[in-house]
Amino acid sequence: MKNMARSGVSLLGFFVMAVLMGPQESRAIKADHVLIQAEFYQSPDQSGEFMFDFDGDEIFHVDMGKKETIWRLEEFGRFASFEAQGALANIAVDKANLETMMKRSNYTPIVNVPPEVTVLLNNPIEDEQPNVLICFIDKFTPPVLNVTWLKNGKPVTTGVSETVFLPREDHLFRKFYYLPFLPSTEDYYDCQVDHWGLEKPLLKHWEYEMPSDLPETKENVVCILGLIVGLVGIIVGTIFIFKGTRKNSAAERRGPL
Repeated sequence: MKNMARSGVSLLGFFVMAVLMGPQESRAIKADHVLIQAEFYQSPDQSGEFMFDFDGDEIFHVDMGKKETIWRLEEFGRFASFEAQGALANIAVDKANLETMMKRSNYTPIVNVPPEVTVLLNNPIEDEQPNVLICFIDKFTPPVLNVTWLKNGKPVTTGVSETVFLPREDHLFRKFYYLPFLPSTEDYYDCQVDHWGLEKPLLKHWEYEMPSDLPETKENVVCILGLIVGLVGIIVGTIFIFKGTRKNSAAERRGPL
């Protein structure tokens, strides 16, 4: 993977619409659910994004290259529709606004905020059962990443997938990368993340650790307990024999009454 050039980025981010859905009888703003329309355009990458988010999960986004709506789940598209041309028009406006704002700010770039990276499993691990590794990248801006999965130190591209950049309430971003795999003690994995806020690519490691053999452990515990009980029995028996011998000796010395 090539390192990302540490150049400045100008970003225009809009959280255009936030619909709060909650009990209408309440006077205070108390939302049970939040629907967000999020879009941004940035330079010099000349890239943008348009998506809808419901309670932190993506509903759909618009693929700017293909000019089509991509639903997070196919089932969503059966019950609703969205014209991609509307998103493209919004992004065109964002681009024009960004150029104006860049001139007014004397082309001051956005401050780079480095990401936090975590690698976790989609399901509890089981021997020889397929699973999915998740690389969760959080709390960063601008929304530009270069991410590579590594298996035993070598890049992996087969089966990998990712989400779009997901908005956060603090105007930072988060994103998920997925890698299907078959757990094995012979393999190890890394999620390599590069971002303008990092001095060098960040590497998060994961490898399969063989669980301890519980049945054998239980047998060892039972064996140790049995040994302890046996030793206690020997000690107690020896004490009783010793006491009995002393009593017999004392009786013999006193003789008959």
